[in-house]
Amino acid sequence: MEAVLAHLRGAIERGEYPVGQKLPSESALGKEFEVSRSVVREALRGLQALGLTVSKTGKGTFVTATGPVENPTFGTYSARDLFEVRRHVEIPVAGYAAVRRSTDDLDLLGHLVERMDLETDNTAWVALDSLFHITIAQASGNPVFGKVIEEIRDALARQSSFLNQLGDRRTRSNTEHREIVTAIASGSEADAVAAMTSHLEHVENALTTIVRPSLTTHQNKDD
Repeated sequence: MEAVLAHLRGAIERGEYPVGQKLPSESALGKEFEVSRSVVREALRGLQALGLTVSKTGKGTFVTATGPVENPTFGTYSARDLFEVRRHVEIPVAGYAAVRRSTDDLDLLGHLVERMDLETDNTAWVALDSLFHITIAQASGNPVFGKVIEEIRDALARQSSFLNQLGDRRTRSNTEHREIVTAIASGSEADAVAAMTSHLEHVENALTTIVRPSLTTHQNKDD
């Protein structure tokens, strides 16, 4: 999927598929790249998340932009929407969870990180990831926080899947999740806030690396 997406993205950004042009059908792309239609479908979803294409039911996939997209969309919400909300909700929520969590909350969080470490299927891992963040919100003792995370759950899942497929985030996320659980278990509000802040910063940096690789490379050279 990554190879198909990289090829199509490169062709679009080079202008081989101009704005308004329809991409070849899933079956045609599958034959061209010698992959299944499901692989092609995932690649096309990646292009759409990057803001390079739009899918029209019954008509196909059309190019909408040829340049780098800084604010990809995941379902109903954009990456910027998600990051702004997560910074203002999930970071303080982690702090509340550290001082209000119950033994049952800690047991569930521990169980979730164990399952995520062992999970090999991306779809199942993403579902566990969503449940992990919802559980932290519920552990805050404020049901409103849980409702907020539930509202963006689908978008978070789409973004998480996107990052895992293109940014190889799963292993690092597992480590960061364990650090968050350890901080919450310690009862330290400051440590929990720091752990969640670090996690969200890594997620945002990974997304930036995917959508703006030329900028990331330039920054690395300057460093």
